[in-house]
Amino acid sequence: MEKHFELTDEVFENQFTQCTLNPEIFSHEAHLRLAWIHISNHGIEKAEKKIQTQLQSFVEFVGAKDKYNKTLTIVATKAVNHFMNQSKSDSFKDFIVEFPQLKTNFKQLIGSHYSFDIFNSEKAKTEFLEPDVLAFD
Repeated sequence: MEKHFELTDEVFENQFTQCTLNPEIFSHEAHLRLAWIHISNHGIEKAEKKIQTQLQSFVEFVGAKDKYNKTLTIVATKAVNHFMNQSKSDSFKDFIVEFPQLKTNFKQLIGSHYSFDIFNSEKAKTEFLEPDVLAFD
């Protein structure tokens, strides 16, 4: 089990927002959890905005500003929302067990929506690029 699970949703979100979360526990799964928390608490539209702002602050604080990818941040949030709409889970822990592909097959899942590599695109880092193969619902 990943270290971020040692924190409640509220503590995890607060530490992330205040840039006091240990960057070592902010894994891919922790990114997904943050999206799940924000969507649960604020809905998809506000979640997309909050995650972008907070993630930009966090990566700047930890000295990893060059790793921020606007397109990836938005589509990851949309992907979590898509699966949340199909989910029967009441917690992120149950949600990620219900939809493990978000964790184990994420690049392929996101890649199926684009004909180009958004993970390494300089343009995708600074602006949102709409999917050109398969839209997110």
